[in-house]
Amino acid sequence: MARHVRFDRLGGPEVLTLRDVEVGDPGAGEVRIRVDAIGLNRAEIMFREGVYYEQPVFPATLGYEAAGVVEAVGEDVSHVAEGDPIAVVPAFSLTRYGTYGDHVIVPASAVFPRPANIGAVQAAAVWMAYITAYGPLFESGEVRPGDHVLLSAAASSVGQAAVQIARHIGAIPIATTRDASKRQRLLDAGAAHVVVTGDEDLPTRVKEITGGEGVRLAFDPIAGPGVETIAQAIAPGGHLVVYGALDPRPTPLPNASSYPQLTSRAYSMHSISRDPERLRRAVAFINAGLATGSFTPAVDRTFDLAEIADAHRYMEASSHIGKIVVTVTH
Repeated sequence: MARHVRFDRLGGPEVLTLRDVEVGDPGAGEVRIRVDAIGLNRAEIMFREGVYYEQPVFPATLGYEAAGVVEAVGEDVSHVAEGDPIAVVPAFSLTRYGTYGDHVIVPASAVFPRPANIGAVQAAAVWMAYITAYGPLFESGEVRPGDHVLLSAAASSVGQAAVQIARHIGAIPIATTRDASKRQRLLDAGAAHVVVTGDEDLPTRVKEITGGEGVRLAFDPIAGPGVETIAQAIAPGGHLVVYGALDPRPTPLPNASSYPQLTSRAYSMHSISRDPERLRRAVAFINAGLATGSFTPAVDRTFDLAEIADAHRYMEASSHIGKIVVTVTH
């Protein structure tokens, strides 16, 4: 028997329970893994609450990311084998698969060997964050060396990954946070500048930093009416990329009469993770950065699998910087 986290109704962390389940053997194109660590994501809170773009089918499970060891492979799987240390990337639907368990089955297309120098906890903290940041900061070709990029809510795991990717390609990351106590930690994590939005006027401060030019790209997980303020900090011909919805209010397009040279779009990391060729490039880019030490996943805190409800409560409090990881004892 395996232990899986399941829930039978929408709600808060209290709906999550740890249950004994039969896992069985992997089918064609699937892999069974022994899970050693699980990376938590904001999308999983939204899925649990019923406000994600997919709705749970009960009894439901959770989990986009994990690191562990291959236990068995199904037919037509040749890129990994039993005993391989691997990482699971978020390249599947939560209505069909999940990683919140000690032994789970996932699609082989979401399983990749991990670099030898990366342990399970770090490997579980990589993929959602770095693939999300990789798309607009590298794959799209919109950011060039020397460009300033604005990273909203930069204390998140995606924000931390974006800071490192920006530095890696020679761009200049400007981080934002509402919490002044996080300023120094963001600077220590590699941000060239930090704007505390509760204390400083964002467009004015960005124009000061960039010599009046503005940023080439703004990467924002908050959405809502605040995007109009962000737009004022973007240089002519620049880009606004919204990749989340932390603010549930309607998100306006920046006023065309005020920002005629600005392009804006919504973005999901699934545009990378569910496209085999784009995912192949992303994995190669990120693994190279991990292997050389350019990328170091920021892990804020770990919890045991039995503490999964507490781990979700901690994530909801939003006091962390970087990733929350759940470890599994065998």
